[in-house]
Amino acid sequence: MTEYGRGYGSEPWHPEDPLYGDQGSSRGQEQQPQWDGQQAHRYPQQQADPYAQQHYNGGWDGAQGGQPSYDPYDPYGQQPPADPYSGTSPDYYAAPDAYPPPQAQHPHQQGMQGRQGMQQQQQYQQPQHPQHPEPHYDEGTGAGDDWRADPGPREPEPEHAFFADHGDDDGRDDLDPREEGRGGRERRGKKNKKNKRRSGRACLVVTLLFAGAVGTVGYFGYDFIMSHFGPAPDYEGEGTGEVQVDIPENSTILQMGLALKKAGVVKSADAFSEAAIDSKKDKVLQPGTYSLRKHMSAASAIELMVDPKSRNGLTIREGLRSGDVYKLIDTKLHLKKGTTKGVAKTEAKSLGLPSWAKSASKLKDPLEGFLYPSTYSVGEKAEPAAVLKQMVARANQVYEKHDLEGNAQKLHLESPMQLLTVASLTQAEGKYKHDFDRVARVVYNRLKPDNTETYGLLDFDSTVNYARSQSTLDTGSVDDLRNFNDPYNTYKFKGLPPGPIGNPGEEAIRSAIDPAKGNWYYFVSINPEKTLFAETNEQHERNRRIYQKEQEKAK
Repeated sequence: MTEYGRGYGSEPWHPEDPLYGDQGSSRGQEQQPQWDGQQAHRYPQQQADPYAQQHYNGGWDGAQGGQPSYDPYDPYGQQPPADPYSGTSPDYYAAPDAYPPPQAQHPHQQGMQGRQGMQQQQQYQQPQHPQHPEPHYDEGTGAGDDWRADPGPREPEPEHAFFADHGDDDGRDDLDPREEGRGGRERRGKKNKKNKRRSGRACLVVTLLFAGAVGTVGYFGYDFIMSHFGPAPDYEGEGTGEVQVDIPENSTILQMGLALKKAGVVKSADAFSEAAIDSKKDKVLQPGTYSLRKHMSAASAIELMVDPKSRNGLTIREGLRSGDVYKLIDTKLHLKKGTTKGVAKTEAKSLGLPSWAKSASKLKDPLEGFLYPSTYSVGEKAEPAAVLKQMVARANQVYEKHDLEGNAQKLHLESPMQLLTVASLTQAEGKYKHDFDRVARVVYNRLKPDNTETYGLLDFDSTVNYARSQSTLDTGSVDDLRNFNDPYNTYKFKGLPPGPIGNPGEEAIRSAIDPAKGNWYYFVSINPEKTLFAETNEQHERNRRIYQKEQEKAK
């Protein structure tokens, strides 16, 4: 506010204002016009901008009785005022927000207003450093005045409902000095308290959100670290109760752990895998059915699984004949002797045999060679047919893996059944796996049509024992063997027997597919570490004498 104004605006006091003479200024020497009961024109249409005058003309000219001096040659200076009553000159400084003209009042009310204006002027007047808002310019909307044009009121941006002030608001400006005496300070105090409360709530919300974010990141970070770098979850102790767990064929250590976890034996598959590797028993664990306990530590579960007493399965060793397999199944299922053998004969075609394994009249047992050696899960309530079907399915998987049909053609054999028969002979004649490759070569050499050592006869005691359902080294004299009329008697009938003489393992199958190279026709095992092979009968007789000496030393 200036010395000559009474409010915020840029409009100065005008001599025609009814309160002009009552402002208390030392410069106000003009007489106040008399009130004639009619509405006086409080503001003229054109008013001077006091700040513009001070800038261009150096201030007010006191010699002119408080009226400003004008420079007619200054296009930017203050122009002479227009006639306040004629209205003929344009109003260059009209303020759209100016106070409306006063209404007719009583003289007493006019005096009161004058005194109030003087008090307000004295209270807010700052002669040296006036603290007032920037002057409000409203000089029209011409193109030359765009830089000073008032853009008009702006539409306020919507405020969020949380920060909105829902308190009482009477619409008055508490910063207006004219509102000071009407409770402005009290309302500003209330608003400041409300603003503080809103700021406090906002800070609380931000703090809670930040704390929640930190907690969430910490929780998931801890879980990630423990799951990737921490020890695997594990139970403690030997466990309680009893549960049977079936471990399928070809299961890895991790798959075994998952099966145990699903049954409630161990707490995690990772703990089981780590314990198996640490104890170096990961190669010992085999598929099958195990009787275990619930909530066992991984180490305790492994110790119990390697114990033969815990294995609730049926193990078929390599080279075992089908007749012996039937007896094991009867014993396992507590069945009458011969029950499983009868099921094998009546239901052989429904057990899943491959198409090239069609039964023939000369076969002693249609399932021979298809009850694959392994450990099978056999519960106490299992059916014999289900157990046999499981063994046949396992054999089919292995035979498909080694492509018996394709390899039989490469070896110039009539069918995969003959290749399987060679594997069974290799398994039966070769006592030790490290001899299987050379034993298989002996079989193929004796089958050659130009064989001048055995003349196409295999001369294997294992085939005679199979035909007689026995297992002995004393198969009789040569004359007895020549008179034994059985298709499995390889001392009398040339070539391979009608079918396998047992259930070979995977090592024997590999050797039958890829035998060693050599011209051997004979062999004899002196001891587990040594087997002697010969190309002629003379060499073989010499090796037999060595064998007999070794047997005499063993006695």
